[in-house]
Order: sequence, then structure tokens, then C-alpha cells
Amino acid sequence: GPEPMTPRGLLRHRRNGSAPDRTGWDLRVVPNQFPVLRVEGSLDRQGEGLFDKMNGIGAHEVIIETPRHEEMLATMGEAAVEQVLWAFRERVQDLKQDRRFRYIIVFKNHGAAAGASLDHSHSQLIALPIVPREVRDEVDGARVHFTAKERCVFCDIVRQERQEARRLIAENADIVAIAPYAPRFPFETWLLPKRHQAMFEDSPRHEIASLARLLSDVLRRMNRALRFPPYNLLIHSAPLAEPAGDYYHWHVEIIPTLTKVAGFEWATGFYLNPTAPEEAAQVLRDARG
Repeated sequence: GPEPMTPRGLLRHRRNGSAPDRTGWDLRVVPNQFPVLRVEGSLDRQGEGLFDKMNGIGAHEVIIETPRHEEMLATMGEAAVEQVLWAFRERVQDLKQDRRFRYIIVFKNHGAAAGASLDHSHSQLIALPIVPREVRDEVDGARVHFTAKERCVFCDIVRQERQEARRLIAENADIVAIAPYAPRFPFETWLLPKRHQAMFEDSPRHEIASLARLLSDVLRRMNRALRFPPYNLLIHSAPLAEPAGDYYHWHVEIIPTLTKVAGFEWATGFYLNPTAPEEAAQVLRDARG
């Protein structure tokens, strides 16, 4: 027969108890049809003069968050958002078994300006054979802080922001949403667990549920305050094969696409942000339903 439009799923969450609709599924994970990296083959590390190269070995998956085309993360019910986050967790746990993978990025591009090439609500997951430089810098910075103070820098941030409350956007039992002290982008928002935990994929069900509730809340606030901005969402978690448990702390970053990165940023690594984090937090605090 004719080939189905969507490839065979890696993970499928079926409707709970209710009569299945036409699709019969709530969420699917499928391989990306145009992958950045491929699972087959060996790393085959080799030198070429002073350069090193290896094959693009990894995995690239697409999480189709809902069967309904008109829905998006901000409008889905909290249970559906929790199911998306739980799917991320399940896929990371599964891909971790492959010793070739050193890091797994989980991200969402929402809207064409943020790089989404599909309209339908989806996220992506890419398993990499190396730890990316951005992650390495963040992990190293956290290690330096821990070595000096014997405290996790992210736990310190959570404690300070909850006390000061100027950059606090919202919180619930397990998760806190803040405008970070030196944001690179206007309305950059971080969601962090209050309990110290290095790896997102080790979070228990109740924390994932709390994250789903707060994430839904923050995205709806952004939609109201910023009129449905395109955005990127990233999950920052500790590298897979490193003992970063004491000093790293997983978190979610949401970056609305409101400004462009240009020559100054590329040349310096300094980001020009016209909106103070205190101001952004105030706007989002006020943007309740």
C-alpha cells in the first residue's frame, strides 16, 4: 500500500480510557526525516593534520505534541503538556543506554521566526557524540562556584530570587520561574526546580507535573503580554556520563524571538538587551489570566 505520511513511531501515548478520536493517539515520537545526525555507523575519530574529525553519529527525533493541528503548548491542557515533558524524559532515559551519546539536547522552536519549519506543534531531541561548548561552559562555571562555596550556584540563584522577588515571575510547590539577572534576550525566562537535581530525566512524576503547570502558565503570560511571540525553549541538563550531581542543576530556558543577533553579538559574545529583567518579570507577573 501507499507509504504513511508519518514514519513508524518510537513512542506513542494513547488516549487514556476515553474513546479514541480519529487518530487514536495523544502524542507521538518519530525519527526526523532530515536528521542532523544519524544513528547508524561508528564515530570513527581521526586526525587530519592538527584537526580532528569524526562521523555525525547521533539520534534526531521529533516529538509530535498533539494530533490537533490548531493546538500549541500554550493552549494544550496541563495533562497534555505533562505528557510531552514525560515523553522527553522517557526518550532521554532510552537513548542514554547508547554509550556513544555524551549529551542530549531537547528543544522546541515555536513560530517561523524562531526557526520552526513545521506549523504543527512539535519539539525535537538530538543525541550528540560530544558535549556542546555552551553546555561545557555552563557546567564548568557551576563547578567553579561549587569548588569555592560548596553550594550549587543554581540553588543559590533560586534562594536569592525567591527572597528578593524582583525578578520572580511565578512559582508553585516544586518549580520557580524567573527573569535571570543578566538575560541575553528580552523576556528570557528560566524555570528551575527548587530541589537540587542535576539531570532532568531523573525528575520524579510530581516535579514533571509541576513543571507542566508552570510552563503552561508562563507561556500563556507571554502570549498575553507579547502577543503570541515566536520562541525557543531549551532543556539544560547535566552531561550523560559525568558526575555533575553536586554542582549542576537542570532547568528550562524560554527565549522569545524579539530581537536579532547581529555582528556585535557574534564579535563579542555580549548580547544587547533593551529590556531589564526586573521590568520583564513585572510585565509577566501582571499578565495573569
